Amino acid sequence: MTHTHHDGADHRTHGPGGAPERRHHHVHDEPGLPGGDDLLDLDGEVLAARWAEALDRVAALAAEPVGSRATSHARVVDLGAGTGTGAIGLAVRLPDAEVVAVDVAEQSLARVAAKAQAAGVADRVRTLVADLDDGWPDLAPVDLTWASMSLHHLADPVRSLAELRAITSPRGLVAVSEFDEPVRFLPDDLGIGRPGFEDRAVAALGSVHAEAVPHIGAPWATLLTEAGWTVVDQHEVVIDERSPGHPLAGRYARAWFDRLAHGLEGRLDADDEQTLAALLDDDGPHALLRRDDLHLHGIRTLTVARA
Repeated sequence: MTHTHHDGADHRTHGPGGAPERRHHHVHDEPGLPGGDDLLDLDGEVLAARWAEALDRVAALAAEPVGSRATSHARVVDLGAGTGTGAIGLAVRLPDAEVVAVDVAEQSLARVAAKAQAAGVADRVRTLVADLDDGWPDLAPVDLTWASMSLHHLADPVRSLAELRAITSPRGLVAVSEFDEPVRFLPDDLGIGRPGFEDRAVAALGSVHAEAVPHIGAPWATLLTEAGWTVVDQHEVVIDERSPGHPLAGRYARAWFDRLAHGLEGRLDADDEQTLAALLDDDGPHALLRRDDLHLHGIRTLTVARA
């Protein structure tokens, strides 16, 4: 999964807040906001089963021969790799493939390299700093591209997808994983403030994104077709975990709302600002880290297309 999950050359990410970061696609990032890489790592850990579902599906499709060689021996690109959940996951699933993790943020790619070392795949994973809006780096031929929560940051996704197709091997694949809207965490009634806080916060975030990253929620199957790809699979990865048992679920929620607090500063009314502050007060009775009523839910759409 971006997170989810939360994910080639241009990885700008968006976070609760606004303007796209020149960064290479992934889940909740934005310039000037704290903890983006930590949030990506938490997304990968807490939603590990959902990431596995998406990556397993892509790896199975990629197991078919591509051109004159099997994809397991081919070049895989994680477009907007963030901290590498997709890159490392594909390296493990395709044990002979070369994986190139592309992002604009060197500090994120440093985490990818460390994870590759820990997973025993450092000899097959390399990192590359690049921004796709400045043009594709010399990666041809590419056999599989994974783009998680990244394409919506591109200035012209159709153009970039067409350029990607031009450097992709015959019958090579691109897998696009995107959320229509952010993953949700909270019940309607929090025991503080007016009910419906998260609905209002997500609506405010949507207004920011409509200005800064208008391609969020785009019809990716349609855009891929316009760029000359043939869509071969579309699958909804459903997140629905009430009172999640993962020990980092509270930290994941807190990291998300901490970035929301920075990204929506001045965009919430006074009552909702107080509610958000109470959620982030780790010593208070309504703290996210203390809650047992979290409900992680959302849908990530996985669209796979062949050249």
